[in-house]
Amino acid sequence: MKLEFPPHFLWGTSTAAAQVETAFDHQWKGLEAKDGFVLDRTTDHERRREEDAEYIARLGSVYRCSMDWSKLQRAPFAPFDEETVAEYLDFFEILRQKRVRIMLVLHHFAHPNWFEKGGGWLNEDNLPAFMDFVKQTADRFGEFVSFWNTFNEPNVYVLNGFFRGTFPPYKRSRSKAEKVLRYMGMAHDLAYKYLKIRFPGTPVGISFNTGYFKGLNFVGKIPAAFTDWWFHRYAAKPFRQVDFWGLSYYAYIPFNPFPIDELSKPGKLDQLGIARDNMWGYFPEGLKIRIKEFHQRYQKPIFITENGICTEDSDRRIAAIKDYLKVCHEAIQEGVNLMGYIHWSTWDNFEWDLGPTYRFGLVRVNTFTKERQMTPAGLFYENITKVNAIEI
Repeated sequence: MKLEFPPHFLWGTSTAAAQVETAFDHQWKGLEAKDGFVLDRTTDHERRREEDAEYIARLGSVYRCSMDWSKLQRAPFAPFDEETVAEYLDFFEILRQKRVRIMLVLHHFAHPNWFEKGGGWLNEDNLPAFMDFVKQTADRFGEFVSFWNTFNEPNVYVLNGFFRGTFPPYKRSRSKAEKVLRYMGMAHDLAYKYLKIRFPGTPVGISFNTGYFKGLNFVGKIPAAFTDWWFHRYAAKPFRQVDFWGLSYYAYIPFNPFPIDELSKPGKLDQLGIARDNMWGYFPEGLKIRIKEFHQRYQKPIFITENGICTEDSDRRIAAIKDYLKVCHEAIQEGVNLMGYIHWSTWDNFEWDLGPTYRFGLVRVNTFTKERQMTPAGLFYENITKVNAIEI
């Protein structure tokens, strides 16, 4: 069966600067990941921009990315480093020549160490410094931007950085988590207002993580319900002022009564008969549930800003792309204004606290030589973006 998407539906892929560029001076540099690799030299993107642009252009007409704030701005309120500006401008111009639109993420988990030393997102006094970064970014790169994401997945950043303590700054405090959400929401509102004045025709949105949480029994239903409420409703409250909601979706997490995934409890999902990738349970229908929830709740256009699975098996990735695009197509048929689909990720990257052996890329990256190779899944997705349809 052939599923055709609307004529102006947008296709693309996504990466994050901290995961693909050699670390400069941000709070993730030097982190030892679960697989033993250290986050420093990641995929050499800064050395391979022309090559990477070729892959980006083959995999759609939208590229969602961020820039290394720590490399651009070496001190609070300092002018941007001109050599770094030129590097990004050259790259963005290459993409423009290839007719690739840019969705620019202003904060994708990483920020300068000077910002962190000043209290990071726990300090309201840091908001002017963030806004200075936003204004200089708009001044220097705004002409290339077709869509803005102020923050990437603030609910994941806060959950892991201030509840679970697995992301920098490794805090475990509900009061601090709530404070960070509040200040990030304030920063989002300030950035939204400024960007709409500067570029009134350019949509400004947030990228928000979603998942599917289910209690396997009575004792699991309570923590699953609380997680669902906190993750999807409470953490979304500070970010209501948007032109579109960018949604990412990866995980089905059952509770019994604690969350079960392949990372913390390897083999348990298999024992329960729950399909999975190398990280989480697999339930594509959960994406449609979240799309429809956000559509009904906020009545805003929706972009899938990240979606994929963690696997080294291209056949498995192809099957997942089919599953996920099927439910996206169903959501469109049921009245959702779904603007586009951005796959995570363009090429294999450094998966935050887990490391480079946890793979999401349509393009395979050799962990040691950094050489790239298009995968069969990449070729499959490339064809979808060209014909605006998928055979399932």
